[in-house]
Amino acid sequence: MTELGNRLKEAREEKGLSLDDLQEVTKIQKRYLVGIEEGNYSMMPGQFYVRAFIKQYCEAVELEPEEIFDQYKNEVPAIYHDELPELSRVQSRRTLSPTTSKAMELFPKILGLLFFVGIIVLLYFLYLKFTPNEKPNVVDDSTGVVDHGQPDNSPLNKGSNTDVNENKSTDKTDKSKDDVPVKEKVVEEAAPTQELAIISTSGSNSTYALKNAATFKLKVASTGEAWVKVKNGSGQTLFNGLIKSGEAKEIDATNESEVVIRTGRAYETEIFANDQKVEYAISPTEKDVQNVTIQFTKAE
Repeated sequence: MTELGNRLKEAREEKGLSLDDLQEVTKIQKRYLVGIEEGNYSMMPGQFYVRAFIKQYCEAVELEPEEIFDQYKNEVPAIYHDELPELSRVQSRRTLSPTTSKAMELFPKILGLLFFVGIIVLLYFLYLKFTPNEKPNVVDDSTGVVDHGQPDNSPLNKGSNTDVNENKSTDKTDKSKDDVPVKEKVVEEAAPTQELAIISTSGSNSTYALKNAATFKLKVASTGEAWVKVKNGSGQTLFNGLIKSGEAKEIDATNESEVVIRTGRAYETEIFANDQKVEYAISPTEKDVQNVTIQFTKAE
């Protein structure tokens, strides 16, 4: 076994991955993974696959491929190192069709338009709800006259106002009416809308902030087969395993201030925070191995 093979094997064992697990993550046949660890490159299907398989192995166990190639360049045959095309993701990355790419470009614009329309509708609803109604008809208890809100000099009110004034001037025993208290309207504040925003990105790492939410229900789903590991802010593992196509793992993280989701195949992994989909800040077509951190601040 070569020094490079020993280094890769140790990194794999530190991650708690067996050769079968690594085969599921990288889609490289187990016998080729054994050949990489033993330094037996002659068993590879072709010369140019050596560097590609080693690079994919490194990414799966969180090692930097270029650093490994530079450190162990004497162990990788020069022909593989110098002439190999960029093929490390030939089997693990999907090529997006032009139609899909255009749809992804339009999605943020459509989302922004829907948000704007929603704000307009909300403002209109609040306007209708809190705009004062027209002045109601008032009945004078002493005269039985109905005040329809007409001006004092209105023809409709001339006769009735004269009669009322005469009655008030002659009847000295009338008591003034009690003031009618006006009930204050209680304005109900709209519940705050959940906010999920990107804070920072670096390499294959991205950090989001989740605010204005009373709970934090995390869901990780797969559209293919993705190896996923979830930890809390203290480094405790909440989930570690393979999620198959159509399956999902749900975790109640309400009592956690932070969770870190690591996926080996970001383009086949979907992450939801309280049913709101987390849009990758780093394109999965550029980085298929990603670490997504969500910092949770519970709403008061």
